[in-house]
Formats: sequence, C-alpha cells, structure tokens
Amino acid sequence: MKFLRTFINNIKPSFVDGGKYNKWFPLFDALENLFFTTSGKTKNPIHVRDGLDIQKLMVTVWLAAFPAMFFGMYNLGAHSLEYLESINQMNTGDWHHYLISFVGYDSSSFFSKMWFGASYFLPIYVTVFVVGIGWEALFAIVRKHEINEGAFVTTILFALTCPPDIPLWQAAMGITFGIVIGKEIFGGTGKNFLNPALTGRAFIYFAYPTQLSGDKVWIAGISDNLVMPSGYSGATPLGVAAEQGIPGLTSSFSWLDAFVGNIPGSVGETSVIAISIGLFILLVTKVASYRIILGTLFGMIAMSSILNIVGSDTNPMFYVPWYWHLVIGSFAFGLVFMATEPVSGSGTNTGRWIYGAVIGVTVILIRVVNPAFPEGMMLAILFANLLAPVIDHMVVVSNINRRKAWYKNKTSS
Repeated sequence: MKFLRTFINNIKPSFVDGGKYNKWFPLFDALENLFFTTSGKTKNPIHVRDGLDIQKLMVTVWLAAFPAMFFGMYNLGAHSLEYLESINQMNTGDWHHYLISFVGYDSSSFFSKMWFGASYFLPIYVTVFVVGIGWEALFAIVRKHEINEGAFVTTILFALTCPPDIPLWQAAMGITFGIVIGKEIFGGTGKNFLNPALTGRAFIYFAYPTQLSGDKVWIAGISDNLVMPSGYSGATPLGVAAEQGIPGLTSSFSWLDAFVGNIPGSVGETSVIAISIGLFILLVTKVASYRIILGTLFGMIAMSSILNIVGSDTNPMFYVPWYWHLVIGSFAFGLVFMATEPVSGSGTNTGRWIYGAVIGVTVILIRVVNPAFPEGMMLAILFANLLAPVIDHMVVVSNINRRKAWYKNKTSS
C-alpha cells in the first residue's frame, strides 16, 4: 500500500484548490478514502450530535447489512430453484440459467442457490449504486465538498427493500428520488430529516402500487419459463395473516421458519437471525441506539397486546401476537437499519425512547387497523422521522424547565 499512498500523494496537488483538476476533487477524495482513512475534518456547518466519525459510522452500517444481503440472495435462489425443479422448466435459454450453468445447476446446491439469487439481486444493487453515487458525486462537485459515505449505506438499504422483479428503471427512479429529494435538496448528509432509502422506497411504492403491493411475493424465473403469464405470485406471511389470521399463518409458515428466514419476501427482510447479526455489530460499535431498539419493541408489544385483547369479529389481524409481528414483514429490518439511522432519528436519550415507541405503536396500527396496507414499517419510520425534531425540542425544553426549577429552589433555600 506504500506505493499507492505515494502515488496518491503525488497526484493530489492537481486536485486540491489551485490545481488543474480542482473541480474534480470530490471524486479524487472518494477514491482516496476508499483505501485510506482521511485526516481531514468536516468544514461545512453540519449539525454535530456526537463524536462518531461519519466515515467509520457509514462503513460499519454498510458492512452490517451484508449478512442480511447474502442470506437474502440465498433464500431467493432456494425458493426459486426448488419451484423451478418441481416444474422441470430449466432449459429455456434465460440469461439467469446461463449463469447457473457456470456452477452447475443443482436445486440442492448452496452455490447454485446463491448464484441464482445473486443474478437477480446484483443487477438491482449495481443500478442503484451507480445511480445513487452518481447523484452524490454530482452534488459534491457542484457544492465543492467531499462525497459522503452515507450514499453507500442508502444504496444498499434501498436495494435490500426492493422486490427481486423490480424493473431496473424503477429502481433507478426510486434511489434518485430518495437521494435528491430526501437528502440533497436539504443540504446533504446530516441535514436531511427523512431517511433517504425509505423516502425512495415510499416513492416507488406509491408511484407503482400494483407492482409493489406489499402483500404478494414473486418467485424468480417463473414468468421467464412461460409457466404463468405474469409469474407466480403468492401471499407473503403478512398477506396470509391479513386474510386468514393466525390459523392461516401457522398452517402456511412456522414461526421458526419465519425467524430463520425460510420464507418468501424482499431480499434483505426475511431472516431475523441475519438481521440480528447486523444489530449486534451496530450495538457493539455504538452506531445504533439501544434506546430506539427497545422503545420500538416495547411500543410494538404493547400496541399488539392491546389489540389482541380488544379483538375484532371482521379483522383477523387483531389476533396476531407480538412475536409474529417481530418475524414477518420488514419489521426487523426496519428496526435495525432504518429506525436507528442517526440523522433522521431523535438525538436526545429520552427522545430516542419516545421516538422508538412511536414507531412501534404506529406500525401495529397500520398493519392491523388499515386493511389496505398490511406492512406499515416503512410509513411508521417516516412518520417518526417527521416527529423527531418535535420530540427532541420537547425533551430539551423539559430539561431546561426542570433545571430552572431546581436552581430556583436551591437559591431560595
């Protein structure tokens, strides 16, 4: 690495102020930070909440998402290849099957399952990454600041929430909306009040609701093999719970399968175990706040338990217990990677408890009470993002008033 360090030091004068290529400094800075830790400090008036290095923080979150990503690709390939094996429709010339031929098709092979899942997920991630980093670089060049590592986190989290059959142009539109409208127009990383990945995901959901229904799952390769006109689409665990309640849910899926991740769903949202590995990394490195995690869990458990007691004659979702809500849908993924996002969440310790409780209560209300949208985690976090500044303001004002009262009592006594 000494040779690389020397080479970068030699060309650096051409990219800094006064250099021939100074307007391209953000791109040079991003390349340098890819291999070396920068000694530079933030110069723009960003709101500082703690002493965490933003480069270290974002890289940690990016790596913490890898277990969910790899398991998601394996799970996608496993469900798809098993179904394709049952209908014996593998020799069709589809490009994914050409990829499978490199490792040898075997529905019981770990590598075949991983390769097949990757052949659907990686094009989505590459598209999202290129478009997202492109927008980040464009704004960095125009504003003359460094490319922030937050774009790496936004791209991987956004891609992991997408269904595997999403058209690449829709994925590009979603990440564009998330980064440009959700972050850059407010000044960039550190100044956005909404989670960019969720903002982009909400945009494509409401822009194309028939393709991103939220309660149906797509099995890769079915429509490619002309088995069904528009692919095989079955109900997700949340969709089953919304239609049939606990009896239908337990007859279709076991709780252990849902916990492990052996269920259909979006790439990064199925396995609570893989997501928990990411949570452990984020908690150990103190990137995620345990207060938000526990606040969300307490809010979810309390609200679902109340609705279990209230019951309903027409809505079976009222009877779904909290431990099922934990393992189905995007609750676990949103809790670990979206709710704990430090910029758009609450910054005070007390506020984080309240912020988490708001997410937990809201997601259950949306899932249970609203029959048109059985998911709810995405909207619950965005709603809490909007309330976070108000929550922190109320906490700060309360602390000031309490200290004023303490000081007044002390001086008068």
